[in-house]
Amino acid sequence: MGAAVVTPYVLTMDAGVRDLRAADHLLHALAVELALPKHVLGCTHLVRGERPRIVVSLDLASAPLLSTVEERLAARGHQVTPGTPDPVGRAVLYAGAAALTGTLTVTDVLSRSAIDRVTVLGSPDPPAPDTRLVTNGHVRPQLTVEGELVLAAMPAADGALVPFEMPDPTPCCADH
Repeated sequence: MGAAVVTPYVLTMDAGVRDLRAADHLLHALAVELALPKHVLGCTHLVRGERPRIVVSLDLASAPLLSTVEERLAARGHQVTPGTPDPVGRAVLYAGAAALTGTLTVTDVLSRSAIDRVTVLGSPDPPAPDTRLVTNGHVRPQLTVEGELVLAAMPAADGALVPFEMPDPTPCCADH
């Protein structure tokens, strides 16, 4: 996994997951099974090397919650390590994620969730606050080295935006 980035109250679990959909499902299942608070940050991290896979990290924000989650995961036979494999990640669980459904303005996205900013691919400027974002029920911001959650979006029909990551992407060369 490389050198782990150890930050207070963060742990990583390697369940041998090999695709993002399975990693998302794992994080959502853990949130329910462990009754995690809505403010917990859960990210996916790509691990390259001899055994490529996706690991998940949980930023639990307090020592008591970290201890409880570690104990519960160990009781289920999961192995966890402190910190993360790298300082960046793809956020799946974050404050306000459940409120990002349907079509919202950029202002709505920023005020209803932990997302710090929205960027538009190919544009040096941020989108206007009243720009519509069609979420497709799938909003996966990136956790940056600086600790910000940044949602990459791309232009869509009628001046709207959509998150760069699509919920059900078409595999490359699917029609060949």
